[in-house]
Amino acid sequence: MVYDLAIVGSGMGGSLLAMAARKLGLSVVLIERGSHPRFAIGESTSPLMNLLLEEFARRYDLPQLLPLTQWGSWKQTYPNLGVGLKRGFSYYSQPFTHKPDRTDQLLVAASPADPCADTHWLRADVDTWLMGEAISLGADYREQTTIEQAVPENGTWTLKLSENRTAQARFLLDASGPRGFLHRRNGYKDIGFPGYPETCALYSHFVGVQRFAPPSPVRHGGESAAEERGETLRGIYPPDQAALHHVFDGGWMWVLRFDDDRVSAGISVEKWLADALKLNEKEAAWERFLEKFPSIGAQFADAVPIERWVYAEKLAFRTERAAGLEHSAPWALLPSAAGFIDPFYSTGMTLTLLGVGRLARLLEGEGELSEYEKLTFEDLDWTAEFIECHFKYFGDFERFSALTMYYFAAASYSEMARRLEIPAPRFLAGDDPAFRAGIARCRNQKESSAREFFKKIAADIAHKNVAGLADAKKQNWYGVELGDVIAGAEKLGFTPERMREILHKAPWARCE
Repeated sequence: MVYDLAIVGSGMGGSLLAMAARKLGLSVVLIERGSHPRFAIGESTSPLMNLLLEEFARRYDLPQLLPLTQWGSWKQTYPNLGVGLKRGFSYYSQPFTHKPDRTDQLLVAASPADPCADTHWLRADVDTWLMGEAISLGADYREQTTIEQAVPENGTWTLKLSENRTAQARFLLDASGPRGFLHRRNGYKDIGFPGYPETCALYSHFVGVQRFAPPSPVRHGGESAAEERGETLRGIYPPDQAALHHVFDGGWMWVLRFDDDRVSAGISVEKWLADALKLNEKEAAWERFLEKFPSIGAQFADAVPIERWVYAEKLAFRTERAAGLEHSAPWALLPSAAGFIDPFYSTGMTLTLLGVGRLARLLEGEGELSEYEKLTFEDLDWTAEFIECHFKYFGDFERFSALTMYYFAAASYSEMARRLEIPAPRFLAGDDPAFRAGIARCRNQKESSAREFFKKIAADIAHKNVAGLADAKKQNWYGVELGDVIAGAEKLGFTPERMREILHKAPWARCE
């Protein structure tokens, strides 16, 4: 038998693409060198990523995926599938000193309530489930199987597998992750991203992590700044019911809590800090890190790792090619196999969904391999520029919090555009001249004053700011207010009155 598609790797991206291919009537062999369940990171979703998953599920008639797009429907439909509640994004400067004006913290809500919130995926559970769904749709699954040789001839790949087995396929897709199968097989170089800092990571899963609950900053009379202004701050949440970030000079830390009290935590740091911490010593380095920042140390005082320690000596990666033909046989890499930048903003999951969608449309006969490769590398290179900027400012929280407004403006505008079925910008507004110029400015210079830095970013995002962002009066707490969308309606091509009607009727705007 000659399969239509051979997919190397049965993680999130590989299994989703196998499901879509089967719905298109294509034969699929899914080749996995390991087995499930297995520990993996890339766990935190975003409104845009969930919307992409929803669009994918509807296009390829995969209704079983729809409950994964919101925490409430997930808990109701798949109560035994590991998940965490993500109400938004929380950031704290380290060392954290509870400044009354909130200039050492930033909270950005992504939903007004729990039922429609985003999620953290316990990947060991979810990847296993996705693989099982691909099998149930008819994909042939070969686990604990290595590809010893891949030979193209006359438009067909012959794969020589372990234990003297073979498989043939018309299209070879690599979903095996950074520095994966085709990167090695083709002898490609890791060319990296120009200007991007050398970074390392250390991470695991834990139990016994205390909740991070700093007191609200207060003004005279004991009132919070928000209460003093009479604000309701709809959607503001306990800080670790979110993607919790601690940021510091040289890097950042993630803390993602699952509903069963497991916690994913890790640090991504520049090499100079990794060397200072002796990050290769893993658990000993983790203890040195906790000693460096007392408020984080207190949060992890009773924490116990329950997974292996993973030390990534070189985190960022970019290969030379992402798609092509060899002896008329097509091949392609998912974005996750073509490159990786950093877990920050959970860009990897969104880029994977974008790539899966493009490849599925390619299987439908839409587009060309060369265009897929071009878009994949454009998104990866732009994401690297975007995140490089943040490493520059992690140690300067006032400017860092201003810099995040690029991300939240791009993401919220793109989400609304897709909901309203109007043209959406490229990932992270990579096709927007104002965003590109602003990121270039932030990469190459440092403003003389934080106020001026903030004002320039506010001006850069103004035409896409439909969420009330970059508002100094909000003092770094951004709730979910539909009034902000109505006020920004004309930026989306609608009148305020028409936008009010849409939001009143749309289920997605009512947190159902």
